[in-house]
Amino acid sequence: MFYDCSHDGGSFDLAVYNIHIYTLLQLADDAGRLSITTVQCSANVGDVNIQFHGGASIFFKPFISAFSGQISEMIREKICPAIQQAIIGLETTLQEIPVNIPVGQYISLSIPLTSSPAVTEQSFELDIKGEFYSRSSPSEPPFSASVFDVPYAENYMLSVAASEFLVNSAAYAFLSSGALQINITDDMIPKISPIHLNTSQFGAFVPQLRTLYPNMEMQVLLYASETPLFSFSSGVIDIHVPAAAKFSAVKPDGTLVPLFRLDVDGSFSGSARIDQNLTGAFQLKNLTLTLGSSEIGDFKTDTLEQMAVMAVKMFVLPKLDAALKAGFPLPTLKGFSLINSQLLIKNGFVAIFTDVQDSLTGL
Repeated sequence: MFYDCSHDGGSFDLAVYNIHIYTLLQLADDAGRLSITTVQCSANVGDVNIQFHGGASIFFKPFISAFSGQISEMIREKICPAIQQAIIGLETTLQEIPVNIPVGQYISLSIPLTSSPAVTEQSFELDIKGEFYSRSSPSEPPFSASVFDVPYAENYMLSVAASEFLVNSAAYAFLSSGALQINITDDMIPKISPIHLNTSQFGAFVPQLRTLYPNMEMQVLLYASETPLFSFSSGVIDIHVPAAAKFSAVKPDGTLVPLFRLDVDGSFSGSARIDQNLTGAFQLKNLTLTLGSSEIGDFKTDTLEQMAVMAVKMFVLPKLDAALKAGFPLPTLKGFSLINSQLLIKNGFVAIFTDVQDSLTGL
């Protein structure tokens, strides 16, 4: 018995023409997360062209017209299932995106959708209730969110806006976590300061200290007594800071002796802009000190208030403005960077209009 085994080799080029795909997708709010599903899909393949090269290709060419229609149909049948699988994968990814994100040690950010996305011919809009919570004792703040409308910016790819509520909820969350407080000791006071934390120098403002607690170090617990509140108006950021300062004398063994509490009411005004970084500057509008309570008797706070104003202007604001002048980098979006960005401060909200660029390709 004899066997004749023939082998052949070659290649072919396949071109597909006039592919038309129609897909209807539904975007929805699924328990605060963005959801996407395929509602309808249809596809049509106009024609295919096959070119054989090498080997016995001359023998296949007469049959091309006979099975090109079958090839077109095979391609058409696979298009919509492939799209459906891609949408299912995207939906799985979307459902894995957390709506509660830890932000550092003290607070977390909740970003659930408040409604289904709005899709128009020009834009894709998401309404999100952004709110910060204390990680240790989450609770709703004593103020509510207000509705605001972001102006459409047709010359930018992305618009992101945040209301006063978002920023103030962060301040409330930090306050609830006990993070808005600091113990100030004399070694933290700049050496060039005209006053230091000891009863000898403070005796010039509180005479009782020199007789009751002579030549003792002092310590101050400075804390926010209420939630610091931000307010946005046209081009301006205002901050109101209610605080208190508890002064104590430090005995040689380290024991603290309560002296008095000063209630502080401060307000600041500033602005922000985007160059390459997010930058800004602030100034003091008002600062008042009043005696909240005292274990050593009453005293006037006028001179202490003047010293506090001078300290804020000489030491606190210059350091803050130096940091704000250097600025903070704009966030990146997993391989994408923000370019041509503009910051807009309006009544009740702040918005960033920006283009998005691939960090690797620059496109």
